[in-house]
Amino acid sequence: MPDRPDRPGSPDSPFIRDVPAGQALDAWRAVREAAGCPERLPAITVPVAEAAGMVTAAPVWAVRSSPPWDAAGMDGIAIRAVDTLGASETTPVWLAPDAYEVVDTGDPMPDGRDAVVMREHVHYDEAGRAELRAAVPPYQHVRSIGEDVSAGELLLPEGHRLRAADLAAAAAAGQTQLSVRKKALVLILPTGDEVRPIGTEPGPGEILDTNSLMLAEQAREAGCEARCLPVEPDDPARIADAVARAAGECDLLIVIAGSSAGRDDYTARVVSAVGTLAVHGVAVRPGHPVVLGVVGRTPVLGAPGYPVSAALTFDIFAVPVLAELSGAPPRRRPRASAKLARKLASPLGMDDWVRVRLGSVGGSLVATPLPRGAGVLTSLVRADGLLVVPAGVEGHHAGSSVQVELLRSLEEIAATIVAIGSHDLVLDLAASSLRADDPLVTLVSSNVGSLGGLVALRDGLCHIAGSHLLDTASGEYTLPYVDRVFGAAASDVAVVRLVHREQGLMVAAGNPLGLSGIADLARPGAGVRYVNRQRGAGTRVLLDHELGRLGIPSSSIPGYAREEPTHLAVAAAIASGRGDAGLGIYAAARAFGLDFVSVTWEPYDLVVAPGALHSPLLAPLWALLSADRFQAAVTELGGYSAKEMGRRIR
Repeated sequence: MPDRPDRPGSPDSPFIRDVPAGQALDAWRAVREAAGCPERLPAITVPVAEAAGMVTAAPVWAVRSSPPWDAAGMDGIAIRAVDTLGASETTPVWLAPDAYEVVDTGDPMPDGRDAVVMREHVHYDEAGRAELRAAVPPYQHVRSIGEDVSAGELLLPEGHRLRAADLAAAAAAGQTQLSVRKKALVLILPTGDEVRPIGTEPGPGEILDTNSLMLAEQAREAGCEARCLPVEPDDPARIADAVARAAGECDLLIVIAGSSAGRDDYTARVVSAVGTLAVHGVAVRPGHPVVLGVVGRTPVLGAPGYPVSAALTFDIFAVPVLAELSGAPPRRRPRASAKLARKLASPLGMDDWVRVRLGSVGGSLVATPLPRGAGVLTSLVRADGLLVVPAGVEGHHAGSSVQVELLRSLEEIAATIVAIGSHDLVLDLAASSLRADDPLVTLVSSNVGSLGGLVALRDGLCHIAGSHLLDTASGEYTLPYVDRVFGAAASDVAVVRLVHREQGLMVAAGNPLGLSGIADLARPGAGVRYVNRQRGAGTRVLLDHELGRLGIPSSSIPGYAREEPTHLAVAAAIASGRGDAGLGIYAAARAFGLDFVSVTWEPYDLVVAPGALHSPLLAPLWALLSADRFQAAVTELGGYSAKEMGRRIR
């Protein structure tokens, strides 16, 4: 590939191409080798006490044995084993004071003694003789010289990342200093006219430099030192100068943003101009516009500006390079098999990295995909695992078995309550309260709508489903749908009332369009831009019911086809001016400072998997719902009644 392609996207250009991740790493390695980049970081000598987390640059040999002598392994008396022959409960052996010595654990064994009798097994008479009621074999409770390690023995190989136990063993074996690889220094260079340092108040169109903070911590977790550089504006000359200077000071340079093909995306051009460009664009989602190259003798990674993409490209590309520099294998996450909680579509031609929430349901691990936008920073926060859909696979159906990398331990995951269904802020509040009461208890909720939650519950993919589905024929909530979805098994399903909540139209502050109810959504000349919920959501069912009751066709509602997954997402759209009205709960409107036109109060229920109502896993949740403090906290949200909270209605 030429270092300076004439134009992005041309057949001979590395700009924005779908290079498979493995090939991209190989191309980057070839460019690094051609540029003479160091294969390994230099070796340094550090005191044992300062070597934790570092990687050995040479084998570690024992310079003394541990223990360095035959040592007592217990508190008691040191004896000759042969002197105890024939000792029993009926024929005890008595040892004169000169036939034993009192020892403590770790004491060198006295000359001529080859066994230790524990103190609690020895009785003495007035003359100081020791009574033994059992014969002992030679070397009982004796730690032989070199039992742990012998002088001259290999203790640790080269390329070993040092843990706490390794340092203790090295010190016990006589080492006071260790030869280790210098920690890699990772410099992070954020770019962009719109990027502002953390701690400043961003204006319209400006964003905070959270990526630098995140990538620096990822680097430290990988055993490196990391430092964030000042933000560089979208000026190619300034960026080129900053890249050239930074590359001479570090072992890996990460340039944030400017990696795509927009007017102000300069990273690839800069790397090509001041160094060698290996790859621009990989077949990975999210994270497609990755830049890989070398400046001087330093590898450079151009990370996309979206946080999920930036975090993923660090894992895929930076971690292997940093591991090579240290001479240690990359840290591997454990993997496990899980059932997919809902259908997952994936584009062909790209490895699709999907973050998931995990829980154990019915003895099986269940993975629920999180929102997949490259800018959805909360998906990084909430993820329990990573699922990779290979480039040649279009996705997976609900219930499919998939392999996931674990970001939390299986023990933590086993204590996770999995809720799927309708979105409600009370579930979010419950999740926080449960964790505050017991750090080992987690409640995770995925918002797929009430009907989707009931189907997931029926299919064994969650413990509870949040539902507020209105049956328009009977006027009842939840129970008729439980009967339809579960059929003959419905009698085994428990339903617990969570809250009553107020549903209404969320509108801009001051209600500028003067909306007074659902009928006004189709008022001639009103020009209302509606923001809807997804199919299967209870709020969507309520809207359709009200429209039908009023004889208003949905086609007459501008924006009816626009869907958002949660009440808060609808409120956010209205608050930003991208919509004028949306049906939702009062608490969501209040959170965004919106006005609210009440439509109805409705029950919101928790539908419980058969046999799970009295499970130990759900016990903390039921205890929380009965707590006065929690009910008070729910009421304070506004638009909620907790009078029936925790009451079983089936």
